[in-house]
Amino acid sequence: MSYYRTQYSPQIGLGGRITPGVKALLIVNVSVFALQVLAQQIAGSGDVELIFGLLPNLVIHKLQLWRLVTYMFLHSTSWLSHLLLNMLMLWMFGTEVERVWGTREFVKYYFVCGIGAAITTCFVFKDSNTIGASGAIFGVMLAYGLMYPNRQIFFWFIFPMRAISFVILCTGIELFSLLSLQDGVAHFAHLGGMLFGYLYLKRVWRVRQFWSELRWRLRRRRFRVMRSGDDQYPFH
Repeated sequence: MSYYRTQYSPQIGLGGRITPGVKALLIVNVSVFALQVLAQQIAGSGDVELIFGLLPNLVIHKLQLWRLVTYMFLHSTSWLSHLLLNMLMLWMFGTEVERVWGTREFVKYYFVCGIGAAITTCFVFKDSNTIGASGAIFGVMLAYGLMYPNRQIFFWFIFPMRAISFVILCTGIELFSLLSLQDGVAHFAHLGGMLFGYLYLKRVWRVRQFWSELRWRLRRRRFRVMRSGDDQYPFH
């Protein structure tokens, strides 16, 4: 399994046939959204978001740790594009990443980014209620950009640009948006998902590099280098 640049060609490669992990995440997110809408119609309130959303004070002081995971599967019922955009990006970037890594590693990475985004939010906005898969999605987008830096994608489906340039642009937009936090968007969660994703990838890469070097050294010791004057040989 390779985590970094596995594709150098500038061809367009987004989405395609849906992979098992992405399919499961899409089904769960859409199903939970339907339950949110149904609960809102019946109860007339957002109790689901209050019970399962990311409320930092309850996570920190009441140890309601499930919120670090459940918030990722909730989306705004009054803003349908919140769900649609996240699921579109999951399909576009996630399928390509999962094909290379495999389902198990991809899903693990997805949750690492999502939980990392939640932890970041808990340290920044302790009185907020955050919902959405965006933190995990931004982490997946980062992985795609690192794996396929020269792949061509279309910003807003119009402007062609390299995948790594798209990732840098999105990061810049998120950083600039921190100047005004009144738009209701969890920019710190987006950046947190990317940060934890990057750290995870670097750690995995270094661990794999360490074991590869160790195996090489062990194999090297199996061979005995003989000087020209030696009269004994390791093989007969």
